[in-house]
Amino acid sequence: MRTSLKKDEEILLIIRQHWIKLVLPIFVWLLVSVLSIWLLQTTGLIVTLIAALYPMYEYLNWKNNLWCVTNIRVVDESGFFSRYSKESPLDKINNVEYDQSIWGRLMGYGNVEIQTAAELGETTYELIHQPKLLKDTITHAQEEYKKSGIMSQAAHLARAIADTSAAMAPSQQLIADELAKLFELLQKGGITQEEYVQLKNRLLKI
Repeated sequence: MRTSLKKDEEILLIIRQHWIKLVLPIFVWLLVSVLSIWLLQTTGLIVTLIAALYPMYEYLNWKNNLWCVTNIRVVDESGFFSRYSKESPLDKINNVEYDQSIWGRLMGYGNVEIQTAAELGETTYELIHQPKLLKDTITHAQEEYKKSGIMSQAAHLARAIADTSAAMAPSQQLIADELAKLFELLQKGGITQEEYVQLKNRLLKI
């Protein structure tokens, strides 16, 4: 991947289009090669070598056309001579879907549709190798991203309360304990994110 990683960013998955993308270029090259050697004989070898540039060019494009899922974003890169790159932050992705035809299920390819925030729109990636893996990886990365955000928020609140005074008053200690209990309930699914925010604000008297 050509895109530089950010601080604390980790690559979770790199995936490309299915190898079936290369079938047509290779078939065309083989057909041209057979006809050239048969009809042109010696000159046909030269034509065959020149025609080989076509599948080689398509291979380089296929090799450099990839999707990378990290713990904070999805990066879409393509192009060998020309370059294209697009990023979709995990918190801006609203929905991820995939679909496979019968042949796609048999051979392991399909389409993946990513719906992002209104300003970014909707993008469909075609002939993706293992589309379910790409979809599941993005979904899992989003869940982990949200969880880390909540944990960071809770840690920040705990530090803020702890730093209020070197000798914490009993009432402040009580608030800290209640916040810890609320966060534990949230992690266990006992309360929703909205309920957590409401109760937290009530404890802090915001």
